[in-house]
Amino acid sequence: MSPHTPPLRGSLPPKGADPAWGGPAPDRTQPLLKLDGVHTHIGAYHILHGVDLVVPQGQLTMLLGRNGAGKTTTLRTIMGLWQASQGSVQLDGQNITRQPTPDIAHSGVAYVPENMGIFSDLSVRENMLLAARGARSLDDIDTTRLEWIFGLFPAMKKFWLHPAGKLSGGQKQMLAVSRAIIEPRKLLLIDEPSKGLAPAIIQNMIEAFRQLKAAQTTILLVEQNFNFARQLGDTVAVMDDGRVVHSGSMAELAADEALQSRLLGLSLGSHA
Repeated sequence: MSPHTPPLRGSLPPKGADPAWGGPAPDRTQPLLKLDGVHTHIGAYHILHGVDLVVPQGQLTMLLGRNGAGKTTTLRTIMGLWQASQGSVQLDGQNITRQPTPDIAHSGVAYVPENMGIFSDLSVRENMLLAARGARSLDDIDTTRLEWIFGLFPAMKKFWLHPAGKLSGGQKQMLAVSRAIIEPRKLLLIDEPSKGLAPAIIQNMIEAFRQLKAAQTTILLVEQNFNFARQLGDTVAVMDDGRVVHSGSMAELAADEALQSRLLGLSLGSHA
């Protein structure tokens, strides 16, 4: 097994090891990602108004909020697709605020946008190969890691040679996440992975993210489905009007319907 290959389903990592990266387990007391006072303008529009956000190492952080609160803009700003006009974005202690998107990607950040970002005319195999930056051919992809992904998302193996555009919505979302993890990443940015999916597919996605969490993958995930969020989140940040207005434990927010109502405008506890 490659030193950077996470374990296959059912296997256990060496004691003290980070199965996603092969080194020591991440220091969960230190943030992997930190935003300080981030403002973002898009043309004449001021979208983010001083976002402060911390994403701990090896945890799944949920980014919640009403539509238009600035969640997607936050992900795109982290990824360098939109430039912060003020404030700083730090990844693993390094300032990446002004770095171009390709450099941020090479630093180990993968982004799964809401529109999934797959190539519909290409096969699942070709989509995966394009996402593996260090591979010129399928032979260059770590086969153990690929089998691990097939364990997370069996449909990827079943439809390996099928055009991605012919997949169902849920299968396309699985492909988008598979592309993001085809190589080890420091951080996954994922925008609304459950949107429009059938309940059975959502449950499959939850199980896959649980395995990613077990591999100590650091994830910042935007979501509208509160049941999805409360099953997976370690920490949570809630946005409103371009600012983070609440941050803390996901379990505490899930247990407090009054706080849910105040922050998100409705009693989300009924969405079990």
